[in-house]
Amino acid sequence: MAQAVANYTSNCGISLGNFRVIAGLLREMTGISLNANKREMVAGRLARRVRLLGLGSFDAYVALLDSPAGAGEHRDMINALTTNLTRFFREPHHFTSLASMVLAPLLRQAPRPRLRIWSAACSSGEEAYSIAMVVHKFARDTPGWDARILATDIDSTMIEQATAGCYTTDRTAVIPPHFLGFIPPRCNDIVSMPDSLKDYITFKQLNLLNPWPMQGKFDAIFCRNVVIYFDKDVQRVLFDRIADYLTPQGILFIGHSESLMHISNRFELAGTTTYRKRY
Repeated sequence: MAQAVANYTSNCGISLGNFRVIAGLLREMTGISLNANKREMVAGRLARRVRLLGLGSFDAYVALLDSPAGAGEHRDMINALTTNLTRFFREPHHFTSLASMVLAPLLRQAPRPRLRIWSAACSSGEEAYSIAMVVHKFARDTPGWDARILATDIDSTMIEQATAGCYTTDRTAVIPPHFLGFIPPRCNDIVSMPDSLKDYITFKQLNLLNPWPMQGKFDAIFCRNVVIYFDKDVQRVLFDRIADYLTPQGILFIGHSESLMHISNRFELAGTTTYRKRY
């Protein structure tokens, strides 16, 4: 059966009709838009799900998704199709700006500052731990610093990996030397994030299209390399909601290939792919 499915997916790919059904479900549930040129990517990523479920074709898989019995498969489909490309201190200028635009001003304003940061698409956790290292560098010399980082992602398997906080040494090699003192020595080529960093972070699964349960506002939000998968209408709604969740003068960090031009007028450019809330 597995060999038959492998031959089906590699030789025939996925029919246009099945691709459209899957792409439609993905957009409805996550806001992610897939063009037809992603058809083979979808086939490749979902072939493993077809095999694991013991199905003989994408026809059978789509039929499962469309049935009451397939409701539980929706999450696994989303996990398989969402992109999780990340690394420690990706786009390093953002972390310099975090220190200068967010942390340093808070220290000047209050003796025991309160800090809230949201990593809105944390993937396997490298972004959140990078933020925690920058925060920890400030907080360790400031008694009473109330600092919390919320890290969310739509992919539940990524949240599990992020919570564990274990990475191979090749992935941690890019951490700047002045932060390596926070990291314990490797063990069997695995580096585990210490409790001194984990204690800042709460990892949660969250679909950005669903209601957001957070009550307070954030001083900074990292929403990087996310909206490139959304159409313009979804982007407008998302950035409007983000503005609502930022404190006055709060900072938004987006990805290097993203822009707020013609998307939102609630922010002003404060640096490279760095925006300050206007209202």
